Amino acid sequence: MRRFFRLLGAGWGFAGMLAAHEAITTRLTWSLEISRILHRRCLPCHRAEASIPLTTYEEVRPWAKAIRDEVLERRMPPWDAAPGWGDFRDDPSLTQLEIDWIVDWVEGGAPRGKAIYAPHVPGPPAPAPVPPPRGLELSGEHRLRRAIRAAGIHAVRAQEALQVLAVHPGGLVQPLLWIPVFRQPRTYWFREPVRLPAGVRMIVEGGTIVLTSEPPGR
Repeated sequence: MRRFFRLLGAGWGFAGMLAAHEAITTRLTWSLEISRILHRRCLPCHRAEASIPLTTYEEVRPWAKAIRDEVLERRMPPWDAAPGWGDFRDDPSLTQLEIDWIVDWVEGGAPRGKAIYAPHVPGPPAPAPVPPPRGLELSGEHRLRRAIRAAGIHAVRAQEALQVLAVHPGGLVQPLLWIPVFRQPRTYWFREPVRLPAGVRMIVEGGTIVLTSEPPGR
């Protein structure tokens, strides 16, 4: 999330602020719709103690146009895995509907709405993540000698981009993970375990991963 702050930069300053006299042309409001999106998607990094908190209307409104631009470019919330490569749980990416609502709200004047509809700010975030899972460390090409029921992929490191493919016997190519710009190690847990039979050729381009059959939370 700190990249969000740097992108705004000194040059941007508060040029993205909404003018107080801007006309209201939308029925979407902070209290009813937008607060719930930001609380669900943004508060893990933008709580009250953050450099730029996004918990209340007063905190959010000065950054409204910047938030619109970040979500349109899908830079926020940060999620390095490219869509269409693997189906992962805990993906914080906004849905197209959520993006549309934020854009419409900002361009419609970013109204507050009635305070009675505003939700309570969620409690503190979950405890710190567990250590990286154990499993089969892979880089380059590797043929599986036994079947694996993969629960996830821990991206250990990469030069820049990281790509993981499984080439099945018979030629089927299964894309598992693609990180166009690698920023930090993390574990990508599949929504459902991926069955990789013996003989599958694993191709890891650009870095190193740990292929784990260990369920999340262990």
